[in-house]
Amino acid sequence: MRKAELQNIKLINPRNPCSPRNPRFRQRDMEVMKRYPEYKNSGVKWIGEIPAHWRYSRLKFHLTENSGGVWGKDDEFGNGTYVLRSTEITIDGHWDLQNIIKRQLSNGETERFLLKKNDLVITKSSGSQNHIGKTGLVDKKIEAMFVCYSNFVQRIRPKNHINSKFLHYFMNCPLAREQYKYQSETTTGLANLSTKSIDELLISLPPIQEQTQIANFLDRKIEQIDKLIHIKERQIELLQEQRTALINQVVTKGLDPNVEMKPSGVEWIGEIPKYWEVKRLKYVANINMGQSPPSEEYNSDQVGTPFLQGNAEFGSHHPTPKIYCPTAKKYAAPGDILLSVRAPVGAINIANQEYGIGRGLCAIRPQANQLEHRYAKYLLEVVRTELHTMATGSTYDAVTVDEVSNITWVIPPFSEQTQIANYLNQKIEQIDNLIAIENQKIQLLKKYRQSLISDAVTGKIDVRNEP
Repeated sequence: MRKAELQNIKLINPRNPCSPRNPRFRQRDMEVMKRYPEYKNSGVKWIGEIPAHWRYSRLKFHLTENSGGVWGKDDEFGNGTYVLRSTEITIDGHWDLQNIIKRQLSNGETERFLLKKNDLVITKSSGSQNHIGKTGLVDKKIEAMFVCYSNFVQRIRPKNHINSKFLHYFMNCPLAREQYKYQSETTTGLANLSTKSIDELLISLPPIQEQTQIANFLDRKIEQIDKLIHIKERQIELLQEQRTALINQVVTKGLDPNVEMKPSGVEWIGEIPKYWEVKRLKYVANINMGQSPPSEEYNSDQVGTPFLQGNAEFGSHHPTPKIYCPTAKKYAAPGDILLSVRAPVGAINIANQEYGIGRGLCAIRPQANQLEHRYAKYLLEVVRTELHTMATGSTYDAVTVDEVSNITWVIPPFSEQTQIANYLNQKIEQIDNLIAIENQKIQLLKKYRQSLISDAVTGKIDVRNEP
């Protein structure tokens, strides 16, 4: 590696954030906040106590409307009306409008199902129980888009004594979402909410002025928490970029900054140490493409060989097979590199035991004293881009055995491959540990975010005088 290049690849100091710390978000904000001076029993076991001046009641008493939407017809001419679906609502109740579509609606339908500011849109049908009940709040931006809503979501319109933001926070908190799990009915594999089940939702309700105070408090605090989360997500992006840069440099340039270089003859590789070789993968490894037996031959009873169908079963460190197969035709041995050859192409793992492999995978077995398997795994991360370029398919991306076999590899002497692998194992472990720490912090912040919302809208904490 060149000295200048080595200087450019330094680990991020996790104590030095990539953007300024928010001075208004202090450690005390994550401590237990004060409670209301007096509580009363709500009379509902799973609601428990609520502040003495609060009340709880059914949602239906606080709505002017609770109605399903419309789907309309295909928009053949591109002049239809935007129609919001459940996919436009994220799991935590935000909007994702990247793929919003238009549908042909009649004038009457458009007028009837047009969304207005402060409406709430609830997901009432989904294949995932985790998405049932996720709720989006219509703001000025959504209203200005002249948008209607589909028949897989429900619109509720609060009365004047309800602050819509407060209700939005409540509808996305566990107290509301858990109620949906018990009220939803399952048909054709989908969990469904009805108008009645939404009407019957129990809510804990403070006076309107206090609703506004709680909503404003949460707006401020959630913005601060989300900024911290964004900082840590950016930190992870930088670490991942450095991880990639380090691997790219070391596996194609080596560890000696003073070694004489030569052109590799491959544009994307550039120069390599003078004594290294450039070979196709098939000359230094055996490639074994997977084969999938009929589906009826699989089982989950641990009968036969653990079987991998694709990269979804790779797990974080080692493969995590979900099925077994006594009639597997192709196998991966311990130490084989597992490569995903179907969408998404390029996922990598190393077999830690014998596995049967399906047609979505291939097993790369380095030849003895020719290719060190850890070095090969790192080099595969570098050539992943080339695999993506090759990937073609009518229904999904895939690469063939010939394409994998003919990948161009840079081959140092075997002893140097071992040195490179040992060096990268140490450095990549450091980076991965830093990434894991940042991910853990993000999860703690998200957990705190959800707890803060839940505690505020159910009266577990008193935020009326909080800054």
